[in-house]
Amino acid sequence: MSILSKFNNLTQRIITGIIGVVILISGIYWDEWTYFLLFLTLCIFTQREFYKLVGIDGQIPLKTFGTFCGAVLFTLIFLIEKGSIDSKYLFAIFPLLSVSYLVKLYKKDEKKPFTNLAFTFMGIVYIAVPISLINVIAFSQGGKYEWQMIVGLLLLLWASDTGAYFAGVNFGKRKLFERVSPKKSWEGFFGGALLSLGIACLISLYFTNLALWEWLCLSVITIIAGTYGDLVESLFKRSISIKDSASSIPGHGGFLDRFDGLLLATPFIVAFLKLL
Repeated sequence: MSILSKFNNLTQRIITGIIGVVILISGIYWDEWTYFLLFLTLCIFTQREFYKLVGIDGQIPLKTFGTFCGAVLFTLIFLIEKGSIDSKYLFAIFPLLSVSYLVKLYKKDEKKPFTNLAFTFMGIVYIAVPISLINVIAFSQGGKYEWQMIVGLLLLLWASDTGAYFAGVNFGKRKLFERVSPKKSWEGFFGGALLSLGIACLISLYFTNLALWEWLCLSVITIIAGTYGDLVESLFKRSISIKDSASSIPGHGGFLDRFDGLLLATPFIVAFLKLL
C-alpha cells in the first residue's frame, strides 16, 4: 500500500506534484545530460503505459520494439540538436521502423497483424515524436542548451492545468466538452488561461531569451493545445472504458494523464519557434 494512500486525492496530488516539480526542474537545470536521462525515461515510461492500455483493449502492439524505436528517435534528435552528430543519422530511424513488418511477418496465430502494427506506430507518433521534439526547444537558441526554455514551457503548462483544476472545482458550471470529459468546464478553461498568461508575464522578467510577446504566444499555444491534448487522451481512455491511464503517480493517475497536454502542445510550440 502506498504511503500516500491515507491522504485524500487532493493532498496526494499536491504532495506528488511538488516532488515531481522538484525532480523535473532539478534535472533540467543541472545540465543537458540529466535533462536527456530525465526525458528519455519519461518517453519510455509513457510509451510503455500507452502500449499497456492498448493491450487492455485486446490489441497486440510490439511493446518492446516500439518503445526501443521511440528511445532511439529521442536519442538521435537530442544528439543532432546538441551538435554531436550530423542530421543525416536521423535517416537511420526509417529502416529500423521497417523491421517491425518483418517481426510481425514471423509472428504466428495473430488475427490482425496490421492493426497491431498501426498501434505500434501510433505509440511512436503520439508519444515518442512530441517528446523527442522537446529537444528542438531545448536547443532552439543557436544550438546551445537552454534549460530556461524547457522550465518555462512546463511552468506554462502546469499553470494552465492548476488554474483549470481549481477554477473548475470551485466555479465550474458550463461544460467544455461533455461528450468526452464531463468534468471539464469553460470556467476551468478560462481560469487556467488567466493563470498561464500571468505566469508568462512573470517568466519574461527572468527568462529573457524570449520577448514578452513570445512567451505570451507560447502561453496561448499551451492553453489551447494543452486543453485539446487532455481531451484527446480522455477520448482514448473513454474508447477503452478506463478512468486513469495508470496509478503510477498518486493523485495524478499515470504518466499519460500527467503529460497529455505536453504531447499535443510541443509540435505547435516547435513550429512557432522555427517558423516565426
